[in-house]
Amino acid sequence: MTEEAGSPGADDACAWGERLGWAFGLIADDPAVRSAALDQLAEAQEQVEDALGRCNELWRLTMPLEAEEQYQEPAFREARRRYGRARGRSLPDGLWGRPASGDLAHWPGLPYVLLFLEWEARYPQEWTHHPKAWGTKQSLLRDLALVHQPEAIRAKLTDLVEIVVHRAYRCKDREYVRVARAVDSADLRGRLDRAVESDSPWARCQAGYVRWLLDRPDLPNTRRVWRAWLAGQAPASR
Repeated sequence: MTEEAGSPGADDACAWGERLGWAFGLIADDPAVRSAALDQLAEAQEQVEDALGRCNELWRLTMPLEAEEQYQEPAFREARRRYGRARGRSLPDGLWGRPASGDLAHWPGLPYVLLFLEWEARYPQEWTHHPKAWGTKQSLLRDLALVHQPEAIRAKLTDLVEIVVHRAYRCKDREYVRVARAVDSADLRGRLDRAVESDSPWARCQAGYVRWLLDRPDLPNTRRVWRAWLAGQAPASR
C-alpha cells in the first residue's frame, strides 16, 4: 500500500513542539534524561508500527473496491489519518514531510532536523540502536547544503562538521563535505586545521580531506577522489 505520512510539514513551531519537544532529551548531557527520551521514542515507534499494521490490514480488506472508493472508505481513511499522526510524533518519521523544494531555512521542522543529526553525531551508538536511518541522514545533509542558512544554523552545522571529522567514519559521513562547503568560513577552516594537527589519526585524515576539498570547490567528492586522497595521490583541481 502507499504510506500516507500526514502533513506535519504544514504545522507551525508550536505544533512541532507538542509532537516532538521531548526529543531534545536525546541530546541531553544527563544520561537519565536521554534514557527517558529513548523510552519515549521506543513507545512512539511502537505506535507507528501498530498504526501501519492496522492500515495494511484495512488495505487488504478493502482491495475489492475501486481505487478511489477504497481510499474514501471511512475506516481505511481514519486508519491512514492515525498512521500519519503517529509518524508525526516519532523519529525519523516526523522529518519525512519536508518541503518539496528542499528549502529548510524557514521550515519549523528545521530544529528537529538539526536535533536528529546532532544526536547521531554525539551519541552514535544510541542513534544506531534506535532509528539507524542512514537514508534520512543522507537526504537531510543534502537538503541542508542546498540553501542559505541563517548564521545560528551555520554555526550549528559548523559544530557538527567538527564533531564528525574527529570520530571514526560512519555511514554517509561523506555527505558532510557538502555541508562544509555550504558553511565554509575562516572559523570552520581554523577548526579543521587544528584537527589536522591533533593526535587523532581519524581527525588528521578526515579533516585534512575536507580542508583540501574546501580549497578545490570544483572537485567532486567522489569515492575515487577519497581513495586517491587516502593513497596520497589526490588529483589536481580541474
